Amino acid sequence: MAEFQRSWLLAQLGHTDHVVVCDSGLPIPHGCGGPRVVDLSLVAGQPPFAAVLGAVLDELTIEGAVAACEVRDENLRIAEFLNRRFDGLELVPHEELKERVQDARLVVRTGEATPYANVILRCGVPF
Repeated sequence: MAEFQRSWLLAQLGHTDHVVVCDSGLPIPHGCGGPRVVDLSLVAGQPPFAAVLGAVLDELTIEGAVAACEVRDENLRIAEFLNRRFDGLELVPHEELKERVQDARLVVRTGEATPYANVILRCGVPF
């Protein structure tokens, strides 16, 4: 049932919708009107950000991505990973990134326990 629900949530995304893949520490707005949340975080580090992001990217067409500019100085491994995955990665201050999470349709929380392992994806269309 849980796998079906996750697939259904991804299938509900349309052109220009935002989906967030984040580490276990990113604050997620709750309540009416907030994003739907798939929380995969069970233990520290599992599942890792890169694996979850890869799985999400396998299911969606993405036309843009946004990460926190602090990732360049605080988490070089994730910064390099994001730069390899996204041409034209937009970088914004972490506080702005957290504000933008409020407008997402879906947030997928990973077990990643390193700083700034967060990205906002803008959905595209496959044609």
